[in-house]
Amino acid sequence: MTESMTCLLGRDSIWPRYAREVLSAQDNRRFVLGFTLCGPLLRVWEFDRCGGIGSEEININKDGFQFIMVILGFLFMDQQQLGFDPTIVTVGSQRYIEIQRDGKKEHLVIDEVILRARCVAGRATTCWKAHRETDKSRIPLVIKDSWQYPERHEEGELLQEAMERGATRVARYDFHETVQVDGKDDDVHTIRKGLEVTTSKSKKGSLQVALRRSASNRGCTSRSSTIGQKRSSDCVDTILRSPPSKRTQSSSPIKRPADSSPPNRVHRRVIVRDYGKPIYESSSRVALLVGMEGCIVGYESLYSKAGLIQSDISPQNLLVNEDDDNPSWRSFLIDLDLAIRTQRDGFSGTRGKTGTRAFMAIGVLYGEKHSFMHDLESFFWVLFWICVHYEGPGKSKLVEDFEEWNYMSTEKLAGAKKGLISDESDKP
Repeated sequence: MTESMTCLLGRDSIWPRYAREVLSAQDNRRFVLGFTLCGPLLRVWEFDRCGGIGSEEININKDGFQFIMVILGFLFMDQQQLGFDPTIVTVGSQRYIEIQRDGKKEHLVIDEVILRARCVAGRATTCWKAHRETDKSRIPLVIKDSWQYPERHEEGELLQEAMERGATRVARYDFHETVQVDGKDDDVHTIRKGLEVTTSKSKKGSLQVALRRSASNRGCTSRSSTIGQKRSSDCVDTILRSPPSKRTQSSSPIKRPADSSPPNRVHRRVIVRDYGKPIYESSSRVALLVGMEGCIVGYESLYSKAGLIQSDISPQNLLVNEDDDNPSWRSFLIDLDLAIRTQRDGFSGTRGKTGTRAFMAIGVLYGEKHSFMHDLESFFWVLFWICVHYEGPGKSKLVEDFEEWNYMSTEKLAGAKKGLISDESDKP
């Protein structure tokens, strides 16, 4: 590694971590720009949901004009050019998201952030509780904002399909869109404006690649007490709230050469009309079991009426509503990001083992084709995990033996689960 690369990256790759902090703290950020100056060597950096890329080195002593142009560029850029989302607007103390419904602008007032992914590269999911600006009763809506592979089925379309086919106890569809910036679909390729990523095959490696890996991995290594490890396509979204974290695996939809440019990600939003809290926050054991029953009813409805297999049954995807003033379902399923149709129409954009590690069925961990039976088994693992990690409402505890489930290989985890339930076929 050259002296300049050592200066930029340092022992702990501090610059990518700074970019991650900015993206995590500001929920209206699409990307981050910055520059580093190590001695006379200047580099410009851009971090987005496919990772980080850097410019070639500029020697400010030898190319003063280029240096001045870079600094002036940063000084004269507006908020949108600096990476902020123009569809998220602040007026006084109020923030709202602007959407286009049937060709007309509509404002959704943000009440609070429900969750925010702590990562650079990945789906970078953000959820807000909101209400329509014109709605005096302030009926709650949930806005889910994420960066998806374009090859995937759109979650909004699947939710709309489920509602139209009469599925019950599934988050009710309201609206979905691909975010537009300057009249164009917002995606990473548009943000980068044709910038190419080159990699080096030498042992020194590529600084761009090193940063991209660092930016992704740093967001996933927190070993706090969580229920389940987050799936990797979320960058390994480390969610900024109490347990659980989420999915372990949902890999890139297309296998690419190691030295190819990063895949594209498209900025999408889904709005649903149901708001609740994760099932592990139920107020009592009875409420927990009633909520679990309702979610299983919702799953059966999703499967039988809409022909969808949810594929990621986990505590944060099973919600309960104990507020009598909230018109949402009393308990319901959310998150069809990884859902697959029972009548599969070609490539779905997902492959391999998908779900949340701690709650994946044993068969899925061994690589079996995902079926509704695997999801039903996941309900058991959700209930098991809550019983192990909670002594009562709001009384969580750390159980180190099961924390290892977040980090062991899928094969070892499958073996551990088989040992717990005592496989009948192993008996003499």
